[in-house]
Amino acid sequence: MKFFTIKPPLGLAKYVRYFWVLEGNASYDKPYIHRSMAHGYTELIFHYNGIFDELISDNVSEKSILSGLAGQSQTFKRFAINQDFGIFSAYLYPFAATHLFSIPGTDLQNQMVDLRTLIGAEANDLEEKMMLATNNDLRVQIISEFLENRLAKTRPAPIGVFETIKFIMETNGMTNIEELAKRNFLSTRQFERNFKEFIGFNPKLFSRIIRFQSVLSNYYNKEISLTEIAYDAGYYDQSHFIQDFKEFSGHNPKDYFSNKAEGTKWREN
Repeated sequence: MKFFTIKPPLGLAKYVRYFWVLEGNASYDKPYIHRSMAHGYTELIFHYNGIFDELISDNVSEKSILSGLAGQSQTFKRFAINQDFGIFSAYLYPFAATHLFSIPGTDLQNQMVDLRTLIGAEANDLEEKMMLATNNDLRVQIISEFLENRLAKTRPAPIGVFETIKFIMETNGMTNIEELAKRNFLSTRQFERNFKEFIGFNPKLFSRIIRFQSVLSNYYNKEISLTEIAYDAGYYDQSHFIQDFKEFSGHNPKDYFSNKAEGTKWREN
């Protein structure tokens, strides 16, 4: 299993947090199960080797998209594959998809949009280039050029939207919604409406997800207890911490941080 990230070009750094690559081996005898957790980002994904099946339930699965946009999610999803695989993704900041593709955030939440639905006939050429690229450095060049061209055609975003979203992320979701509205000279209702247009979630739910994601960043820190992790993330009630963690990941935090949880093999590189 190999997982790594690549920094975006400077001109895209405001929109792309990083590119990531996941490659691994699997077979019918030893399938690989991957679990995506709740997140506030969107991802432009290309399966250049193999395609995962999404596990809807114990007995039901459906083929995932070959390439396309995975929207922000408030729950976890499970995927499986029984052959060698390779995935390339552009990990976009929460506001980027709406800005680059002119899709309301509410239309993307918990959704996976096929590339052809997303960008029309242009998808065929982009997908072919990404699939036939001989290495991931070349994929970075191809997708960066595509995103830069999209960016050149976009209109300016509403003042304060990007900055406010980044502020919530930088403070790990520990923010006051009313104060954020005041900072943008808006009523709480108008602020929430503008926010949801770009993110899909209301500010409170988005803040909860960002706080949960900040907890996951402690996966490799074995020197800190679960109580300390919860407290540092702003959880003052252990039961609330466990409830949020289960809702957004499907795991008990004790199992997850003890390396016993499903879908964490990619972290063990």
